[in-house]
Amino acid sequence: MITRKSRDEIKRMRHAGHIVALVHKKMREVIEPGISTKELDSIAMQIIKENKAIPTFLGYHGFPGCICASINEEIVHGIPSENVILKEGDIIAVDVGATYGGMVGDSAWSYAVGKISEEKALLMKATEESLFAGIEKMRAGNILDDISGAIEDVANSYKMGIVRQYGGHGVGHSMHEDPFLFNFRVGDKTPIKSGMVIAIEPMLNLGCDDVKVLDDEWTVVTKDGKPSAHFEHTVLATDDEPVLLTTLME
Repeated sequence: MITRKSRDEIKRMRHAGHIVALVHKKMREVIEPGISTKELDSIAMQIIKENKAIPTFLGYHGFPGCICASINEEIVHGIPSENVILKEGDIIAVDVGATYGGMVGDSAWSYAVGKISEEKALLMKATEESLFAGIEKMRAGNILDDISGAIEDVANSYKMGIVRQYGGHGVGHSMHEDPFLFNFRVGDKTPIKSGMVIAIEPMLNLGCDDVKVLDDEWTVVTKDGKPSAHFEHTVLATDDEPVLLTTLME
């Protein structure tokens, strides 16, 4: 069932989203060659705890980290490790959730580690652009397929692969709520209504669409081994402009 959030619930989600944005602000500062993904996880944990929130991902279906840290061909659900060290030329997607007052904020961003190739830079540009194209369609009166189609159109314009097994989702009292949001057209005519909150999160690949899950039963990678990028915001639909709930509050 798709729920519409009350003013109080949105206020708490906005606070959770601010904490998530604080984590990403810090990630931009510390991501560089030589840092481990475990260090990134510890930094995120400290920020979330300092702000009296709960790391949403930690323990979720047994997930062992506070963040998902997915490098190069890893798409989502990469497990932080002290043995995984970022190298010059990598790209890393950091996905993080925080729960504040019982409500969840969820956002992912892809970062360049030092100087990256033109191909990887184009992949990141295309994926971020597809996110904001989708966000633009998160308006009361539209349908879910409007968001999916906007993401697909950008991906196709850059000739990028689209991850089809994973996508966006409703978010609020829990990290994954109805509806599921595909990153390509499926004919979903579910109406978008004011008060709905969806985590919009395109994942695009430099190569094919196909993915596989590694033996750790978490990390999802591209089947052809080519890089992937992931961008996500938690977005509120209103009768006017879409509202990003995972940005810094002034």
